[in-house]
Amino acid sequence: MEEAKVIINPISPEKVAESPGLLAYAHTAGGAVIRPEDKGKITGRAVSAMREQTDMQLTQLYKQMQLLAEQATAIRNRVEVSERIYSAQMNFEPVVGHTYYFYQRKGTNSTDVLSMIGPTEWGRKFPFERCLATVRMMADHTWDVHYHEVSFDE
Repeated sequence: MEEAKVIINPISPEKVAESPGLLAYAHTAGGAVIRPEDKGKITGRAVSAMREQTDMQLTQLYKQMQLLAEQATAIRNRVEVSERIYSAQMNFEPVVGHTYYFYQRKGTNSTDVLSMIGPTEWGRKFPFERCLATVRMMADHTWDVHYHEVSFDE
């Protein structure tokens, strides 16, 4: 019988890994370079991206909030003006969608008057201090107001 040849490994067993594929570095001369990751740089980039994204979202929410606040203010103003118009003297029942004229009467009491007659339709003698606004009754019975702020002198 032939004797089994004994193979002696010239590499010291202390220098051989049991699982070379799990090493954190290349274990052969031609292996891919594996560098440890810079955790601070990765975290810094992630935090920067997160801040940029959330800042954009917060800016968008702020703009929406401003728009809602402006709409609420416009509605509140419309209600206040509507209450003033409804407390004015009017000798007719206003109709939704029609345009009317809101005047301030001359004199010490300077009461408000709602009229169907426009400021240019009065002829030579304008009976009011001034035309405050042109108003149109809306479906919710508030008024769409276009201010004039023009005084008429005799």
